[in-house]
Amino acid sequence: MKKGLLIGICVLCMGLAAGCADRGDGETTVVEQNNSSVELEESKDNKGEGIVESTEHTVKENDEIVIGENIKLTADNPVTYNFKNVSVHDPSVMKTDGTYYIFGSHLAGAKTKDFLDWTLIGSGVTTNNPIIPDAKNEMRAAFEWAKTDTFWAPDVIQLADGRFYMYYCTCEGSSPLASLGIAVADKVEGPYEDLGIILKSGMGADIPSEDGDRYDAVRQPNVVDPCLYFDTEGRLWMMYGSYSGGIFVLEMNKATGFPLEEGYGKKILGGNHVRIEGPYVQYSPETEYYYMFLSYGGLAADGGYNIRVTRSKNPDGPFYDAAGNDMIDCKGAAGTFFSDASIFQYGTKLMGNYRFDWIEGEEGKIRTGYISPGHNSTFYEEESGKYFLIFHTRFEARGEAHEVRVHQMYMNEEAWPVVSPYRYVGETLGSYTEDEVVGIYKYINHGNTITPEVVISKLIELKSDYSISGAVTGSWRLKEDGTAIEITIGEEVYKGVVNVQWDEPGKKNVMTFTALSKEGVAIWGSGIHAIE
Repeated sequence: MKKGLLIGICVLCMGLAAGCADRGDGETTVVEQNNSSVELEESKDNKGEGIVESTEHTVKENDEIVIGENIKLTADNPVTYNFKNVSVHDPSVMKTDGTYYIFGSHLAGAKTKDFLDWTLIGSGVTTNNPIIPDAKNEMRAAFEWAKTDTFWAPDVIQLADGRFYMYYCTCEGSSPLASLGIAVADKVEGPYEDLGIILKSGMGADIPSEDGDRYDAVRQPNVVDPCLYFDTEGRLWMMYGSYSGGIFVLEMNKATGFPLEEGYGKKILGGNHVRIEGPYVQYSPETEYYYMFLSYGGLAADGGYNIRVTRSKNPDGPFYDAAGNDMIDCKGAAGTFFSDASIFQYGTKLMGNYRFDWIEGEEGKIRTGYISPGHNSTFYEEESGKYFLIFHTRFEARGEAHEVRVHQMYMNEEAWPVVSPYRYVGETLGSYTEDEVVGIYKYINHGNTITPEVVISKLIELKSDYSISGAVTGSWRLKEDGTAIEITIGEEVYKGVVNVQWDEPGKKNVMTFTALSKEGVAIWGSGIHAIE
């Protein structure tokens, strides 16, 4: 999410929470992945928490991968794509008239037709931003309530009248003093005109909360990070919330866009200020599930931000993770504040900090992994059947600088999304033979940590006898469709897909796999052989 969180004694006494801040002075620790599921030393950030119990086989020191001369580490003709990258924090996506639009914090917006070539529409609460040219006057009440001069993460949706509705939010930052309002425009790029505030939070004892009682940040929401979505019956919902009392859902009037009921709505998860925010709901007609994506941790480079997912058969929950945990139980222990130890085992982690390491002989010796990827949105493209994950990420050695990235997602056999290891360049899911899948891979296990440490790939080999050797051992099998793969490592069975993707730093196309276990652990593999 957006801006700063400075925790002071006064804030603790008031029971306030929320927000987040760009902390550019944090250092990122790198940890190499070994034979177990991301085993980390205790640190002041992780405190040994968030470690998934390893079921992977121990590998002997002499069980090394041999890269033969027949393996092409570089392409005959380096493969390149042209990108025009953009910085939009907390990107929320929508599509209209054949163009994808994203809107993010600080009134940033951008557009693209292919997820490669982005054009910035505007950024910053300034008088020359075409999205809302005079926002400080247009939304004066929202800025004054939250004691701020900027916006946090918005969402834009088109309603039946053909107009575009922006759900904007403002927040003080060191507390959940926040407002959530609606603005409307005839064109998606604006200008948007204010329709007013619909929710407030963080009020003092002299002002009743939206529920009519005294506001309590331990159990009631910080009214930011809205996500609007329709269910299969055409009803409109808004999922929202960050830190504080958790994530909530409200049913909205599908004609006006305003809430159908008073109050904060139904609680979905969270409480006691746990670091969970940025809910985004995507319905899949393929699986008939509503998937709620979430970001855990802190957004800064040292915050351990990571993307997770849960699902439900109903638009308003209950939501469950891959391990079967009911997310209503995901909350901070009584009396705790930002307790990652209370929540790391909830929510299916799709990706966190990682880097596919360089191998001698490859292009791109200097590689910078993703740091604190998160606050995502998603899009299902009906005509192609593709799912897209749109998020911002920071990078190793680049401080707090961030850019938008788009990765394709696929549904595995258990109806859970798995994320492609590399950014999207237009690829389509293919069908392959076992011979095409056999080979040496750079292996990542994302575990379930909430940590700033970076997982660095290790080498494994998927052999022709269906065994796996290297950093982990086990077995694999390709399903009859030539797309689905099942990987067994120790007692864990991972189900996912294989596909050819573009290895950006390596300037080559490679075979990849992405898979998820029933315990909700995601693993990735990037082949080292250049596919011509």
